[in-house]
Amino acid sequence: MAGSLDGQRTHRAEHSTGLWDSVRKAAFVIGSSLFFLAAFRNSITWHLQRFWGASGDFWQMQWTKVHALFGGREWALFFVGTMLVPTVSFWLLNALFLIADATGKPSFITRYRIQQDKNNPVDPVRLRQAIRKVLRNQLFLSVPMVLVTYALMQWRGTPCSLELPTFHWVMLELAVCGLLEEILFYYSHRLFHHPAFYKHIHKIHHEWTAPIGVVSLYAHPVEHVVSNMLPALIGPIFLGSHLTTTSLWFTIALLVTTISHCGYHLPFLPSPEFHDFHHLKFNQCFGVLGVLDRLHGTDSAFRQTKAYDRHVLLLGLTPLTESIPDQPKKKE
Repeated sequence: MAGSLDGQRTHRAEHSTGLWDSVRKAAFVIGSSLFFLAAFRNSITWHLQRFWGASGDFWQMQWTKVHALFGGREWALFFVGTMLVPTVSFWLLNALFLIADATGKPSFITRYRIQQDKNNPVDPVRLRQAIRKVLRNQLFLSVPMVLVTYALMQWRGTPCSLELPTFHWVMLELAVCGLLEEILFYYSHRLFHHPAFYKHIHKIHHEWTAPIGVVSLYAHPVEHVVSNMLPALIGPIFLGSHLTTTSLWFTIALLVTTISHCGYHLPFLPSPEFHDFHHLKFNQCFGVLGVLDRLHGTDSAFRQTKAYDRHVLLLGLTPLTESIPDQPKKKE
């Protein structure tokens, strides 16, 4: 009995040490990244700023016109920039994917399907159900949260000021927003995989073992608030970002999560292999960037697969399922 208790204490101590070690490693990597960005942002972005050059005045003029168009109704301007612009971008991209998902055409998209035996075409009943839930999440959850965000950012500063931020400052803020999203999404997502939460909350999202773009926001209301919205909102609130930066960040975040779920590894777009594998296996690849998965070892099985070899930017036109095919299954 004493030996059993000693073993349990040893196991708990090892688990605690391992967890603390992972946290320290994550803090070191993220802290180092922020230091690098702070130290080198001027030299890195100088060339980009120079390329931007004279167009800076052009964008400032356009922003001034848009600001004047709303006649001082900054709440309306904020709503358009943070809700309507990202949402329209989300549905425009998903419209293209939905055509391919529903019809199996055009072939210049469907030939890049990752799980080739799934969604060919997608079940129309499940598709309609997913679209309805996504629209409910956006209308009844995203809209109120954006309005609360406006109140917080008004208290924080002047998100709709007439002066646009500098190019290199926007780049720095986008990088910080990406790091904060990685941290909050990884740990909240992993929490929802705990048995106490998975069955009642996160299981809804995992009904799609072969995801499609629109199911990126197909989730239980609690998950949509905690894991979809908050990780994206926290960066602009913390930084007191300008509306234009916030609008750009929300749009990028929605387009990236759509691509991560789309089920197609298309040329010249970010690889969706990482998150597609998560939907396939459930217990791997919890993050967005993959940094915390590597630190916590939650991508170890993924790194042993052909999907990991295919997790690259496709620069040619040959589907990676053809150039890096799965190993044939052994006959029993």
